[in-house]
Amino acid sequence: MSAATVQVFKTARRLLTGAKSSKNLAEEMRGLNMQRPLIVTDKGVQKAGITASMLRHLADAGMTEVEVYDAISAEPEMHVVEECRALYEQKDCDGIIAIGGGSAMDTGKAVAVYVGDARPLSELFGEDQVTPRKIPLICMPTTAGTGSEVTNISILSDVDAQLKKGIVSNELLPDVAIVAPELTVSCPPSVTAASGIDALVHAVESYLSNFATDITKPLSLAAIRMITKSLSLAYAQPDHLVAREQMATASLMAGLAFGNAGVGAVHALAYPLGGRFHLSHGVSNAVMFAPVMRWNRQACPEKFVDIAIAMGARADITEQDAGNYVLAMIELLCRDVKIPKSLQEFGITEDDLPELAEAASGVTRLLRNNPRELSVADIEAIYREAYQA
Repeated sequence: MSAATVQVFKTARRLLTGAKSSKNLAEEMRGLNMQRPLIVTDKGVQKAGITASMLRHLADAGMTEVEVYDAISAEPEMHVVEECRALYEQKDCDGIIAIGGGSAMDTGKAVAVYVGDARPLSELFGEDQVTPRKIPLICMPTTAGTGSEVTNISILSDVDAQLKKGIVSNELLPDVAIVAPELTVSCPPSVTAASGIDALVHAVESYLSNFATDITKPLSLAAIRMITKSLSLAYAQPDHLVAREQMATASLMAGLAFGNAGVGAVHALAYPLGGRFHLSHGVSNAVMFAPVMRWNRQACPEKFVDIAIAMGARADITEQDAGNYVLAMIELLCRDVKIPKSLQEFGITEDDLPELAEAASGVTRLLRNNPRELSVADIEAIYREAYQA
């Protein structure tokens, strides 16, 4: 990136972090003149008691006109956004509070920009296709992984196209993001694993991105360092508050990094897996992580040295050894948290791979960030590596 290039750092307008920061929700709502919010969440968060706890907190603050929408699926589909918007308008709500993982936050963000827009939802996909947001938005993650609370994108599943698509606009940046590690303690081990690897992918891909900057790169490396040290511990000991806080902070930093530098081919190749085979976003990224990195390492070996050191390697590691070290650490972490290794484990066949490659090659918004240019044949070869792993 040229030294003369103007750099704009995008994030939520206000960011609260640290233990017990969730207790500031009512105060933040008052600051936004939000009195009748719609809480967008999922049944897992409801079952864990997090929503009930937030409702008690709001009631104690005198806020009792609260609606809840909890029909969020693991990979939110377009009809969910439409249903949620209909409830918002029916109940005359005046703001969105998204509480949950990436699916809940992406849905809440999409609803926030869709309220008041008469167009079909499909017309919002792409970059800067939305109108100015008219309602306040607060995001509160309950997983340490997606970073959606500080990014300007919402990923939804287009069932007809069997592909994930993104709404990209700075209007999606929340007014307030509250990153409270206590909200992640009830996260199931499988979600801790998938979301944690997702955060690591965000950190690594944002560091390798063609659009990484002097601001994003330190965030990426710090997130890599923290995730490498804390993910296995948070997975094995869910109540370990130090590990949970480290993961929450690392996920946030990775979100800040990739929200500005972008992600690359891991995400591009993961999108069709989620759209067609309904793999969760984190698992899709995890399965494609090592195969894509094997292809990327030759394009920027010096960056792999930095990543290896952040993962714990000696400072004098060679470029060749650094690439091997990073791949070994990725595979070790995925194994530690019981992430499936091969596409075959999800019922995907070799006959599916060419179609997956064609679909992934169309995700140019992400592929342009990747340090190595990939042809359709290259992408199919990467899928084959993931299939044979």
